[in-house]
Amino acid sequence: MGTHAFTLVLWKAMTGLLKPSTRISLARQATRHVCFFLFAFSLVSVFYRRYWLDANDPFKCRALLTRGHWLDPPEEPYTSRHFENWQPPGCMMHEYTGKDVRACLNGQRIVYIGDSTIRQLFWATAKKLNETAADEEMQEAGKHEDLTFEDDDLTVDFIWDPFLNSSSLRRELLSYLNDDTRDEADTLEPTGLVTVGGGLWYARHFGSDSLDRFRDALDYVAPLVAAKRTMESADYSFQSLQTRGGGSHVYLTPVQIPLYDVLSPSRASTMTPGKINPMNQYLYNLSTTMGLTVPWSHSLMTWGSEFAYEESGLHVIENVAIRRVDVILNMRCNAQMTFSKGYPFDRTCCSAYEKQNPYRTRLFLASMFIPPVLIGFWSYDRTQLFNKAQKHFTYQEFSGLCAVALVLGVTSVRRSTSRTPPGRRAWDSQQSADEPFLSRDQTDEWKGWMQFGILIYHYTGASTVFEIYQIIRILVASYLFMTGFGNTCFFYKRQDYSLPRSASVLVRLNLLSCTLPYIMDTDYLFYYFAPLVSFWYVVVYLTMRIGCRKNTSTSFLLGKIGISAAIVTILVRFPIFFDGLFLLLEHTCNIHWNVKEWRFRLQLDCYIVYVGMLVAVASCKISDTLNKQQFPPDNRATFIWRHWKKLRCLSIVVAVIVLPSFWSFTQLFSNKVDYNRWVPYVSLFPIISFIILRNCNRHLRNLYSSVFAWLGRCSLETFTLQFHIWLAADTKGLLSLGIFGRETAHIDGRRHDLVILTVVFFWVSGLTANAITTITNWIIDPKLKYVPDTELTPLPMTDGVHLGSFVDGKDRRKIFPAPFSKAVKRWCEVWMESIQIRLASIVFLMWILNMV
Repeated sequence: MGTHAFTLVLWKAMTGLLKPSTRISLARQATRHVCFFLFAFSLVSVFYRRYWLDANDPFKCRALLTRGHWLDPPEEPYTSRHFENWQPPGCMMHEYTGKDVRACLNGQRIVYIGDSTIRQLFWATAKKLNETAADEEMQEAGKHEDLTFEDDDLTVDFIWDPFLNSSSLRRELLSYLNDDTRDEADTLEPTGLVTVGGGLWYARHFGSDSLDRFRDALDYVAPLVAAKRTMESADYSFQSLQTRGGGSHVYLTPVQIPLYDVLSPSRASTMTPGKINPMNQYLYNLSTTMGLTVPWSHSLMTWGSEFAYEESGLHVIENVAIRRVDVILNMRCNAQMTFSKGYPFDRTCCSAYEKQNPYRTRLFLASMFIPPVLIGFWSYDRTQLFNKAQKHFTYQEFSGLCAVALVLGVTSVRRSTSRTPPGRRAWDSQQSADEPFLSRDQTDEWKGWMQFGILIYHYTGASTVFEIYQIIRILVASYLFMTGFGNTCFFYKRQDYSLPRSASVLVRLNLLSCTLPYIMDTDYLFYYFAPLVSFWYVVVYLTMRIGCRKNTSTSFLLGKIGISAAIVTILVRFPIFFDGLFLLLEHTCNIHWNVKEWRFRLQLDCYIVYVGMLVAVASCKISDTLNKQQFPPDNRATFIWRHWKKLRCLSIVVAVIVLPSFWSFTQLFSNKVDYNRWVPYVSLFPIISFIILRNCNRHLRNLYSSVFAWLGRCSLETFTLQFHIWLAADTKGLLSLGIFGRETAHIDGRRHDLVILTVVFFWVSGLTANAITTITNWIIDPKLKYVPDTELTPLPMTDGVHLGSFVDGKDRRKIFPAPFSKAVKRWCEVWMESIQIRLASIVFLMWILNMV
């Protein structure tokens, strides 16, 4: 297209003279080009950062020690909900608990040596192990004395040595050495971690000689520390990280920089920048020449923040002390815990992911004919190619993203054209036929805006906000409501219980979530939405299939639904069934699933699927009633037909009252545990009220948001892909390019990453949805030609996913690999002809991979 022609098309599109179909086609092409450009830009950017900017620190060990910033700096002093989220550049710092510390140290001691600033680290560690016992001992402990804290099999010692020249310090450091001097410390228990720090007492009690005295102390300590392990000798390669967690480590902390303005007069006159800054400069020079491990990020945690200090101006607040301990523990333990613990891989600072074993490499090659995005999953979330960032919730970010989603949805509202009469153009139609109750466009839209909400909820880390959690629980229940509604409508109207139809639904639901565990070292239940919907699909199928010839009888159908609900309740409430089933899978298939987590998720929405089934039955019955012209005398259908308008108005009034009443009801709960007990029984009220109001008017029924509907059609893929290519560390963190905001405030880079990676995420989700649909169609019947939904009248909504339609293709030639023998050819023919053989082969292949 020439320049003049392109300008003419652009002008027509802007002035509205271009046909809508042409405008849509141009918009789609432009969208594809933008998405592909951002995808290519993201890949080039991360390769440039990983192999050029971060070439000397690929595992973020030095970044953890030397840089970082607070994600939650306070605006007022002495607040307890701030200084909790320290972000090293490009990696996620794990918050260690007492259980984590015990698993890492494995009975070895933790030793702190130094002044009162190091004593703060000692008590912060003790509180991680047992906060109650630590608080009690703090009340009785002296200031200038050695301390010991024991909890189970772990001992934490503090040696009071503000001048760093005691015999106890030398004794502890000598115990580290693997030479003849080791005999001097044979009586000491094995030590797994030593932290040494001081210097303030030299500034306080010595005048102009403070720096010289401090130098002498460091010159005494440094050779002993460097003799064991130096930073220069530890190259932080994959091989070194594999073994670094098993040895001992010594850390020298920088001299604490006080808040000079609030120091007491006696301290302010002696603890001056002219004394303390040269001490830290000498420590820095010594660390670079001798390879000492110094967590300089400790000083950054208080830099420019007066609220990080206690009232004395000398010591830091408890939250800062805890994060300082976490920096040391992440440096000491991350590599060891990552290799031993497995997913979620949320310890990405100074840690290497496990290298792929041979069978998974073979699976990589085999999966090339499945979605190539599976390989992308691994490179995004199981390598250091992309940076990983920590989540941090702010109401501004959450509300801003919700506002953006709302604008996108509102600006894309259009009239549904799925039932436009043949021969009439959709854009010329003044009044298309009325859409049915919960039409496909409407359910797609419903799933789409709910998916937006869930994605924003996960991205911003809003799970810590109880009020938002309450809403998200209703959204998840709404998905399952649609599972019961859509499948019941289908089975009631179509009476299609065939294997190909059910297999197509289950394969479409589970193809991605069954393949990912082999790539990502997770398990099937980790991607809980697909297993949950699959379970309830089977429940609905069995409920409708048994005695299906009598489904026209309302009383019989309601009885079946009631019996099914009772059986499922017994299976979920009593552990024996699922415990036995999961134990059987563990011994026969090498499957290790968390049965408590599975039962918990089933219990949360145990009855909403049956509510969806009841609404589906009522909808079908009422629709049949309203379409009839004559009724037998004294029939309930006659009452519905004659008083339908009054009943509809009454239901609208009730729905308007129920929604705010339910919100008021949720305010009675103060924690998730109590709310989760009630939500299975009350979630139906806001859901039914919403669908009544959404369908109360013809105009509301016939309008929908195309953006929300598009997202709803690939909601299964977006829910699963977010785990690894939008979020990171198995949803615990965020994916980051790492090229924006490296030298500026973190919020700038975070916003750029959000825009670029969100576009790429949605684009990949759409491509993956199309690929999985194609693969599903081929598995169900390789001989039939798949026709997109735009060419045929689509099937009703099922399970939150839509399947295309199948028709006999004109070209029915069977596609065989080159037959090397009659047996191979015969096997290919059996494979192509029998869906049972194809499904059994897939299950057998999965069993083989599990057992390897």
